[in-house]
Amino acid sequence: MAAQGAPSSSPSDNSTASGSLAELPPTATATSRSSPESKGSSRSSLLQWTCPEDSLPLAVFYGPLDAKNPLLASCEKEIRELLGFMRKKKALATTEEEKHEFRRRCATSLFNIWTKYAPRLPADYYNEKLLKVGDSLCQMKFHALSGKNMCNYQLVCDNDENLQNKESVVQCLHILSSLRLIMQVALPQEHLCWIIFNGTIYIYTICRKLMAIGQSSKALEYLLWASMCMESLVPLLSLRYLTWRTTLYTAVCQCCYDCQAGIHGEAFARRALAKIDELRQLELMSSSKSQEESRRYFREATIKMAVMIFKRGVFESRRKNKAVFRPKIRINLREVQTLSWPRTVTERLLDEMFDSTASRFLAVLEALSDSNRRILQTGPIVTDEVEIHDVVSELFMAGRELLIMSNIGADGMLDFPKTSLLELMIERKNVISVDAAVKFVKLAFTYEEWSLFESSAAHIIYFLQRQDDPESKKAEKDLTLLIAMEPLINVKRNKGLIFPLENYKEGQSVQIYLKKIAVHDTCLKTCGYSEDIFHLAATLYFCVCTTPQDVQPDKEIVVDTIMFLWQKCKLGIQRLNISRNDYAKFTQKISTNKVFLFCHTHFKSNFFLFFTWLMTFICIYTYIKKIFFLVLSDPLF
Repeated sequence: MAAQGAPSSSPSDNSTASGSLAELPPTATATSRSSPESKGSSRSSLLQWTCPEDSLPLAVFYGPLDAKNPLLASCEKEIRELLGFMRKKKALATTEEEKHEFRRRCATSLFNIWTKYAPRLPADYYNEKLLKVGDSLCQMKFHALSGKNMCNYQLVCDNDENLQNKESVVQCLHILSSLRLIMQVALPQEHLCWIIFNGTIYIYTICRKLMAIGQSSKALEYLLWASMCMESLVPLLSLRYLTWRTTLYTAVCQCCYDCQAGIHGEAFARRALAKIDELRQLELMSSSKSQEESRRYFREATIKMAVMIFKRGVFESRRKNKAVFRPKIRINLREVQTLSWPRTVTERLLDEMFDSTASRFLAVLEALSDSNRRILQTGPIVTDEVEIHDVVSELFMAGRELLIMSNIGADGMLDFPKTSLLELMIERKNVISVDAAVKFVKLAFTYEEWSLFESSAAHIIYFLQRQDDPESKKAEKDLTLLIAMEPLINVKRNKGLIFPLENYKEGQSVQIYLKKIAVHDTCLKTCGYSEDIFHLAATLYFCVCTTPQDVQPDKEIVVDTIMFLWQKCKLGIQRLNISRNDYAKFTQKISTNKVFLFCHTHFKSNFFLFFTWLMTFICIYTYIKKIFFLVLSDPLF
């Protein structure tokens, strides 16, 4: 690569140009002279340009052609210094003129090195070194292009963190296409496997952002490409990269489920499971790694893929066969909850596919999770199939039973280890982590299993209050907000199908958050309106405006709570008995899409009602300003 451009340089290029760039290594400034008599297409004809070097001794004169040979060592040093200079100083060339000068000087110096050492080196060694330098320059180019793409992605995120503009999504897709093209060029060269590996990391990083904003359909093809690249190079098929391959496999499956293509997600998970088994068979033939280390890698990968298979299989196995007219006998889910495990088809399937409480609980969480559904979008699963509703109820039954069997202490309260659920799965532990339990409680809220939600939330909050880490405090705020929200959503005071946890007294959860929030009883008793709304607003204000930045509650919950409160506020304000003239005088419309600021004061019958709504509005308005400040300042939102 470097040799192809060498003859185009002229002797005048030897002069050292002044500029803002740092000086080249002194060893790379040898002089050269052209010889008009030189002819022929062989390498020796080019070597006639460097007449002074022809009279110098060859490399064999100094001894064996190894690392101790002074001529070979000198050549290696000059090449190494030049390549290091190119890597270090390339970023300093900012203008087009400086870039051109940088490339000219580097090309001239490299050509001088070739002409200096070519007549004295063996032909095989010279050609091999020529190819290696070309590869190094090629790798530098790939690395620079990949870095440029990720810089462009960072600029897109700086200007639009949540990729809300269509142009931002388009730019991300262009960056993904560029990364895929770089990997496509490097893929046939196995020694460039590190470029492929880095490329998969870059693609995964951008695609996770797209998945978070509901663009899984656009991210799918690039994640699939990254997965196939990891399978195409032998060095990347080693056990060392199995965890990362599994992460890519899982992301592909998740995209399929997000796109309502569960059949393809399950098929890809089964294919990935077969690939993992192939690697296991190869590892059994070698003893390069310890059996314990290998076991951990394969166990983690196998469980993750089994969970992706279970996510669809638990529902599809129960769908009614339209070709069979014989009705299926349904069990009474209330009565079966008093029996011992396993009680249902779902629990028996969990026992067949998984061998620990931690892995079974992860399968339950994944089967109930829906990335297209927000936490406060409450209600049962949208389907007319009774069997699917039964499966959802059985999953909650299984999750409740797993929680009770593994984490209920001697005092009858829940207790959790400080280990992550992933580590518990790998170690085959029959215990559940607190973050997994919190997610299960949020799912119970979303699916309106109110008895299960209230009882488990009360137990978990009691545990979280005794913890000091930020994650526990953040989870406590999340559950506190959901507890405050529950009376306003569950207006009919339904209990749900699943029984509450043991040692739970009804109303206990309400008392927990009421003790945390100071509310003036006089206002609540005199206003004659729902105190739950005021409690929710006060809880929101307490959880956000009085807590440090690192323990802020989930922003999705907070934003949805704000929108819910504002809808209630509008209804309350419309009930105020205000004359048309006073309304026009004291009401200022900020915009049709924003809140209304009411400056009306009634000192008669509506005073306390207005005061309550005003206080609620102040809480909401204060937090609106703060949450948008957090959104603008938090790069992870």
